[in-house]
Amino acid sequence: MGADRADRLDSRQAHDSAGIDWTRRLALSQWRLQRRDARIDRNEVNKAKLFKELAGEAAACTRCPAMCGRTAVLSELNGSPDARVMFVGEAPGRKGADRTRVPFSGDQSGANLDRFLNSIDLKREEIFITSAALCNPRSESGANRKPMQKELQNCSEFLRRTIELVDPRVIVTLGSVALEALKRIQYHELNLKESAARIHSWNGRVLVPIYHPSPQVLASHRREAEQLQDYQVVKKAINR
Repeated sequence: MGADRADRLDSRQAHDSAGIDWTRRLALSQWRLQRRDARIDRNEVNKAKLFKELAGEAAACTRCPAMCGRTAVLSELNGSPDARVMFVGEAPGRKGADRTRVPFSGDQSGANLDRFLNSIDLKREEIFITSAALCNPRSESGANRKPMQKELQNCSEFLRRTIELVDPRVIVTLGSVALEALKRIQYHELNLKESAARIHSWNGRVLVPIYHPSPQVLASHRREAEQLQDYQVVKKAINR
């Protein structure tokens, strides 16, 4: 009887000990998850704070005399700072983003971009859009013009910091100006004519240069059917 009782006590103690160990492991696992979640929350708060500061700096920038009457298009309206895909355009359009504050909206270029995005089931909520020049460049007549090299140089630091902050896995450049702008951040030897709609590696990221969705480009350089095929390459880059 004494031996049986001792065996039962040993068994009970072993069971209790196992239960305590399991409880400790569960508590430790929960504590680690809480710490991880806290780090994620802090990172999200820090990213939001840094992005707000960056947007504020861009809004206050006066480096380009010809653009001082306009405001940089960089805010939460550009997209999610956590987006894994970033589109880089040339500059805000006079009738488009300069007026709406939303990149590629309010004009035909924006409507074309939306159509191309829809063709690969890519939603605006899933991407971040910025541009090589953050303010709208205009000629003396008030028409859109290409950004000057000095203006692109002045904006290159904002583009570099935006890319670093958003940290996208895939970058899609829209047109030659955007592709050239990346050279100021990390040199590459790509050109639009030879590199369009191909998947490249740039600065530790996936890069897909494609043509700009403007009506002028669609009419003279890259037709609708070709651009739709280009976006299939974008889809492949995102999914690979």
